[in-house]
Amino acid sequence: MADLLSTDTAIRLAVFAGVFAVVALCEWVAPRRVQAVPRRRRWPSNLGIMVLNAMLMRLVYPVSAVGVALLLERQGSGLLHVLSVPAWVAAPLAFVLLDLAIYLQHLLLHSVPALWRLHRMHHADVEFDVTNGLRFHPLEMLLSMAIKLAVIALLGAPAVAVLAFEIVLNAAAMFNHGNIAIPARIEPALRRLIVTPDMHRIHHSALPQETHSNFGFNLPWWDHVFGTYVDQPRDGHLAMQLGLPMFREPCWMRLDRLLVQPWVGPVGVLRARSRATPAPSPRSGHP
Repeated sequence: MADLLSTDTAIRLAVFAGVFAVVALCEWVAPRRVQAVPRRRRWPSNLGIMVLNAMLMRLVYPVSAVGVALLLERQGSGLLHVLSVPAWVAAPLAFVLLDLAIYLQHLLLHSVPALWRLHRMHHADVEFDVTNGLRFHPLEMLLSMAIKLAVIALLGAPAVAVLAFEIVLNAAAMFNHGNIAIPARIEPALRRLIVTPDMHRIHHSALPQETHSNFGFNLPWWDHVFGTYVDQPRDGHLAMQLGLPMFREPCWMRLDRLLVQPWVGPVGVLRARSRATPAPSPRSGHP
């Protein structure tokens, strides 16, 4: 297990670089939508916030999630240890429960006004591509890590399951934010197994009733179970507007403006939720 801790960062960095390169290449070869705002306008800030977050997380949380899981394994702490769940059951069960926790956390970020202020920076981008999966406010990242560590401690999640979850979640976030055209004959079946770009793009719609849907990042099942699933956007994938109305000006693409967004203006889209009529969910077509 010591070997797992020593290679944790290297493994995650290698997978991150590989997935980012593949998704970015697919966006270039087979884009789903024509982007009105070029990458050179958006990517510096989106990647800059990622680097800032990485440095801050290292400073505030010097021990990784895998390191915490290893410590708990040695101590025999957490529900899975107390209940003596066999390792071959504990690992996949912990993976699924961690994914459920991320879904519920995401739902909470949209439901509590103060948390929505942090999270809406992720939604303010007027385009949708691989860098959206890396664009989160630093305060949201710190909070998310605290929640994740608390869930890992409660469960006593095996370190190998935590490492697998960290890798898959990061890769899935880049994939499902990708501006990738997946063939219509494949996409419906694929989204039964994982959250696809077409499924998650609806979550980035400018329409409040669509913004508050499709909360899954990795496994798509939770949206069906909890009734937050929307199959298709009202205006179709090619015509739908992305982002938040209050942050459409070019100045909001700058890194310094991203950081101050939680303290700007009204809560906005969250308040519109109660007035919104649920969007139709047509089951046919792949616009």
